[in-house]
Amino acid sequence: MEGKRLLRLLFFILCPVLLLFTLINFPYAPPHAAELLDCTTYSPWCTSKNRFQIKTPHILQNPTTTRRKHHHSADVPHHPLDPLTIQELNKVRSILSSHELLKSSSYSIHSLVLEEPEKPLVLRWRKGDPLPPRKASVVARAAGFSHLLTVNIETSEVTPHETGPVSGYPTMTMEEMNAITWVPLANADFNRSIVERGIDLADLACLPISTGWFGKSEENRRLIKIQCYSMQGTANFYMRPIEGLTVLVDLDAKKVIEISDKGRNIPIPKAADTDYRFSTLNSQQQIKLLNPISIEQPKGPSFTVEDDHLVKWGNWEFHLKPDPRAGVIISRATFADPGTGEKRDVMYKGFTSELFVPYMDPTDAWYFKTYMDAGEYGFGLQAMPLDPLNDCPRNAYYMDGVFAAADGSPFVRSDMVCVFERYAGDIGWRHSESPITGLEIREVRPKVTLVVRMAASVANYDYIVDWEFQTDGLIRVKVGLSGILMVKGSPYVNMDQVNQQETLYGTLLSENVIGVIHDHYVTFYLDMDVDGADNSFVKVNLRREQTSSGESPRKSYLKAERSVAKTEKDAQVKFKLYEPSEFHVINQAKKTRVGNPVGYKVVPGGTAASLLDVDDPPQKRGAFTNNQIWVTPYNQSEQWAGGLFVYQSQGEDTLAVWSERNREIENKDIVVWYTLGFHHVPCQEDFPIMPTVSSSFDLKPVNFFESNPILRTPPNAEKDLPNCKAAASV
Repeated sequence: MEGKRLLRLLFFILCPVLLLFTLINFPYAPPHAAELLDCTTYSPWCTSKNRFQIKTPHILQNPTTTRRKHHHSADVPHHPLDPLTIQELNKVRSILSSHELLKSSSYSIHSLVLEEPEKPLVLRWRKGDPLPPRKASVVARAAGFSHLLTVNIETSEVTPHETGPVSGYPTMTMEEMNAITWVPLANADFNRSIVERGIDLADLACLPISTGWFGKSEENRRLIKIQCYSMQGTANFYMRPIEGLTVLVDLDAKKVIEISDKGRNIPIPKAADTDYRFSTLNSQQQIKLLNPISIEQPKGPSFTVEDDHLVKWGNWEFHLKPDPRAGVIISRATFADPGTGEKRDVMYKGFTSELFVPYMDPTDAWYFKTYMDAGEYGFGLQAMPLDPLNDCPRNAYYMDGVFAAADGSPFVRSDMVCVFERYAGDIGWRHSESPITGLEIREVRPKVTLVVRMAASVANYDYIVDWEFQTDGLIRVKVGLSGILMVKGSPYVNMDQVNQQETLYGTLLSENVIGVIHDHYVTFYLDMDVDGADNSFVKVNLRREQTSSGESPRKSYLKAERSVAKTEKDAQVKFKLYEPSEFHVINQAKKTRVGNPVGYKVVPGGTAASLLDVDDPPQKRGAFTNNQIWVTPYNQSEQWAGGLFVYQSQGEDTLAVWSERNREIENKDIVVWYTLGFHHVPCQEDFPIMPTVSSSFDLKPVNFFESNPILRTPPNAEKDLPNCKAAASV
């Protein structure tokens, strides 16, 4: 009896502490929260922020700059693609609560976003025109079933849609991710295992880990695995795993199904030197290598944001909105031709479609760690408020996300996206004449770009996604990886102890800590509309040609051979270093003055390809990474590379499956899919927190303009720049 009382007491002590850490990713209650959230019935959303900040104010620093906060309660849509407003979300919630599919039982909202109007309607719309009917796309679960619904906000009509026979479940809600980490604490065997390892239950932090799919035993019920860490002595609990302890939980029933406890002989790594917070370092540990730097704009930035979502900068104009699954969505990107002034279409829509992160450890506590962060957790839901002056520079513009909670209540993810101009001393173009010509010419133009940025903290990992627009018409999409490694506990403190035949599945980073090898794949959806919707995909293959005997002193040269893809399979691309190609999206109906079809090309940067067996269950689900480039005909229902319902899916509704139909794509409205990949073999420099590593790809004009579009831009002159005086250098 005394043991039961002790466990019960420890449980009640632990719950507030656990809530504190599992609510880190919860969004903040916005201004006038009572207007936006029903706090009497939905108190966790209204109280979690204050509880967290009061307990640990040093973890979330208040911004050092002041900005006017946007109160969203009076927002109205101005554009067909504007996200749902607070008033619209509240109306949809009211409509759903009385609908026959949901009113008879408790339900949860897993997605509630704008159902975008059909593309031709958006393309025809002009400012001042009436908006197309506003509709909401809803994914809800009730009585164990998933429902896909369209809600007409104006008429209150609800239209159910068939989801088909495909497997899988919707994105988890933040609420159930929080609630499910409490479930093991009601299990005596779990608590006993924790206590027997010498861990104080008050120091426990647990994470919900998606299970992937590995066979029929996992079908017909939503499952999740819970693994835990010790927070004693550090905020960086990820570096203190309780190795080998995994709890399988039924997500719907909220019950423990199975406990696997195979790591009792593995010590918990020490907390020393794991904390990464500047405030925890003493003055001897703090290093100031550089003086502060800031780009000043005394005349203000050169971009504007009209009607909350329409960004204008230089010759660029595009619609920007946060999204709970994709993070950010760029739409209707157009460029004003410097020669004619004509506003020309470039891209109808671009966003992060899916992330696939398989870990390379097949052992019992690791084999299932094959995350799909957008479809399982919500890439936008995991986006954190950006930190002024550090995430974004002084003159950045910030945009909030307005999303729906599990009961449909709106909440605000503040400062989720920032927009700013970047100048890093880069050069737009230049030429200096050699003295031998006798011409004293030195012409240089600085390169200033516009950046749209978001950062998502998906538990331990941080992803920074930049959409960077250049004045020459180029769009660069960059992904940065930072945050904290997911590590494995180990009995080893030095590599001298490791048998050469033993596989560690990673790198020994510190005493008892192994950083497990893993991959990251980020797949982008790029609906290119180059001077119109009907485009073609062209492979420009570079081939070595041999010269004929006596033709030239040269023996070989390169030749460009162009091949227009007729069908989807023609356009599937695996990169090969010694078979180089360019990848163009062209409009064959629009030509330049000298007869070249206008176009854009996909320019790969550093990337990686999956080496997993194509029949490995994770790779079946992540089959959209089998190629680096895919091209499909536009289909409004095909936007998520891993399928609409990713959680526990079996891979039968992915980009790879859609493309098996081998549809025609020549002179069609086409979508390009590009996968940016990283292989990550951890190293000691990644401990205890990782310096950012980045890679990117470009969408670059190719015969889109008649000549260099920034030829006539002026150089910088001293009189045009602010007169900032630096302190004297020693």
